[in-house]
Amino acid sequence: MTALSEQRSTDRPAERAAPSGGRPLAIPPAAHGSELVLCDNLVRIFKVADLEVVALQGLDLQVDPGEMIAIVGASGSGKSTLLNILGGLDAPTAGRAVVAGRDLGRLSGRERARYRRRTVGMVWQQTARNLLPYLTAAENVALPMALDGRAEGGRVDDLLGLVGMTHRSKARADRLSGGEQQRVAIAVALANEPALLLADEPTGELDTATSAEVFEVLRRLNRETGTTVLIVTHDPGVAEQVERTVAIRDGRTSSVTLRRVQWSENGDQRLVAEEFAVLDRAGRLQLPRSHLEALGLAHRVRVRLERDHVSIWPEFARPPEPAVEKHPGNATGDPEAGDEPNGGSRP
Repeated sequence: MTALSEQRSTDRPAERAAPSGGRPLAIPPAAHGSELVLCDNLVRIFKVADLEVVALQGLDLQVDPGEMIAIVGASGSGKSTLLNILGGLDAPTAGRAVVAGRDLGRLSGRERARYRRRTVGMVWQQTARNLLPYLTAAENVALPMALDGRAEGGRVDDLLGLVGMTHRSKARADRLSGGEQQRVAIAVALANEPALLLADEPTGELDTATSAEVFEVLRRLNRETGTTVLIVTHDPGVAEQVERTVAIRDGRTSSVTLRRVQWSENGDQRLVAEEFAVLDRAGRLQLPRSHLEALGLAHRVRVRLERDHVSIWPEFARPPEPAVEKHPGNATGDPEAGDEPNGGSRP
């Protein structure tokens, strides 16, 4: 098991051409450091009557500019709480959550509202949370710009072209299909050029074919505009379509799965996925639950440092004694002895 350490290139052109061939869609500014999103020992505790519910227990996460990643986890794992904090809808109890250089735990009410308007865009699973039903698709996209005091300047057409909805720009939101509504919702989320796009189960209420179309829109906008995309999902099909999937368990980052395309000598390609356990700054490591159950690991375990790895053993199992390293020149392991039967040296 090992901690994951990634470094992706953040060099991107200043702008990319709009898919419609019109005005270029500007790329959002990067964070002050190398990462766009940084969660450091993030804690969130909710108080219900006399009870305290710990939703996040020291979560660590780093997302680089231009990445498209998926966050997965069982119900109650903390992924929705993380999404609300990154979206500026909630504040951490302890630890740090930094997005585009802004420490979300230190923002005032006015700064938090400005952050939600300009730095982050949200796409919710429920279409009713994304669009006003009595406005047209174009009017929904233009609304965030008007609220922020921005001139539309043709950006509405550019965004609708990016999501493939130009032909439905004058249709009311309540007359659109579920897939069309999610496409328009993505355009709305991008209206004010956010650095980060958060998507909460964006395909959860769609059929398989429509889900694939919406996800392809997300990939295309990530590729063409450079916007960082973070998707929260429980759908394995969605999670498998990104290069990096982060799993959350019990309020902590438990594992990271990296995917890459591998080419064979014959020119064939296949997708290779490798899962890494995450070692946090305190040295804590979450083993997969299947490993714990298979070996009966619980409470206390034996940890031994080997020459090139760390081994973990159940409490009542005794690790084997380390093997004696033998010198390649003889059978006894004594570097001073030779290969002759009597231990003599070669002439």
